[in-house]
Amino acid sequence: MPRTRTGSYPTGRRRRERIVEAAVAQFAERGYHRTSLAQIAAAAEITEGGLLHHFPSKRHLLLAVAEHRIEATATWWDELGPAPSLADVLAHRARTMARFLDQPGLIQLNVLAAAEAADPSSPAHAALADRYRAAVDGLAAILERCTDRASLPAGTDCTALAREFVAVSDGLQLQWVLSDGAIDLVAGIQEHSRRFLPPAPT
Repeated sequence: MPRTRTGSYPTGRRRRERIVEAAVAQFAERGYHRTSLAQIAAAAEITEGGLLHHFPSKRHLLLAVAEHRIEATATWWDELGPAPSLADVLAHRARTMARFLDQPGLIQLNVLAAAEAADPSSPAHAALADRYRAAVDGLAAILERCTDRASLPAGTDCTALAREFVAVSDGLQLQWVLSDGAIDLVAGIQEHSRRFLPPAPT
């Protein structure tokens, strides 16, 4: 009878999660290019060979961390509750960008991962496309609830608007990286958001 390795899958999954969490912290602190696999392995308390068993290259780890970041960002939207107003959604966009700035190394990583995923032959392409699709669908559902509450005009294409919000966020992050941090990301999001608020009474 074949020998059963009880618990090997959950153990491997936990080890993989620990590696990704260590990589998130190391990339956030040092940046992608200045972080070695040896440093990540040490932070995860495993050997470099053990890390390579789960992630054959640094590019594979880049993809895993990018996926982790997208998924974590999606959970932040749950903080809005079941019936947010449009003003709530727009304010949350600015708070989200401020949270990104708490880990600037991950902003650079997001830009690198997007460049990697642009190549259809890259393993990052399908994976990040799926994550982005889920993020857009989740944000579109939130915006639909704003339509139901008349915070947005009836007939608003909420999927297109969600894509615009994601595109503005990613575009500003790219400009932030290229300007060596000179762009005010939160102010940029706030300026874009003002276009969707009703004019102040005079």
